[in-house]
Amino acid sequence: MKKHVVVSLADSNYFPLLDELINSIKRFNESNEIAICILDAGLTEKQKESLSTKVDEIKAAEWDIEVPDSKIKGKEWLKSQVSRAFLPKYFPDYEKYLWIDCDAWVNTWETVELYFKACENGKVGITQTIGPGYKITSKVNWVFGKLAIIKSQNFKHAVKSNISYDKARKLAFAPHINIGVFSLEKNSPAWKSWQENLRQTLKAGEIFGSEQLAMNISVYIDNIETEFLPLNCNWITSNLLPKFDEDQECFVEPYLPNNKIGIMHLAAGIWKDNKDMRLNKEVTIDIKTIKGKVLNKSLRFIN
Repeated sequence: MKKHVVVSLADSNYFPLLDELINSIKRFNESNEIAICILDAGLTEKQKESLSTKVDEIKAAEWDIEVPDSKIKGKEWLKSQVSRAFLPKYFPDYEKYLWIDCDAWVNTWETVELYFKACENGKVGITQTIGPGYKITSKVNWVFGKLAIIKSQNFKHAVKSNISYDKARKLAFAPHINIGVFSLEKNSPAWKSWQENLRQTLKAGEIFGSEQLAMNISVYIDNIETEFLPLNCNWITSNLLPKFDEDQECFVEPYLPNNKIGIMHLAAGIWKDNKDMRLNKEVTIDIKTIKGKVLNKSLRFIN
């Protein structure tokens, strides 16, 4: 019986990315010891049939917290903003859960093992979006050159979701936590904290980003036990491009010691000529190598 599981979610548009994520996992022999489970937010029957040969379970994602139709507007994929906070309900037979967004892929198996290690003893294993090379962590609007109006992602979303100003201020300059990759044990108390905060953020705020704000509140306000993992464990390419190591034939961090990227995450997309790399595999960009060359490459997983 497999004790650990990787879970992701997709609709029909993101199926190619989901398929690439699964292939990036299954190329490692160690993946035979873990389960892969998928939440369906609008996959076609043909797509689900294709996935069934690769994964352990596929279940339809639900609105685990009631949300008005006026907010959903037919975007069923937004279930990902709710259902990921209830993974033990969907897949109850596992001890540890590792969520990976479908627009991410696994580059090193060590990172998968690190996430499963990080969530021991009820902790959440997660990564802050801050590290060497990040030049801006929060935005402000300056008034008369002296007064600053805070525009940080956490603060903006908290205020819009009617979170108290006291809590919003505490979140304002806290390093933002991306929820696209995280790990939790089945019986962790963090699930309850996250779910309660999610109910609050969904009341007034938009659906998109609600679960991320809720997790930031759980970590920085509720002080749930957290294991913060290195940036390369959830490398968000739109924030900082990686470099490429030609000798190892892999993507690495752009600064010394050029550690391997563990999980490559295309959150927010990589855009060129108004085309998003997530939806168009033909899109390539210039990537520097650690030897000073420039290669034109895609950041998506290539089998």
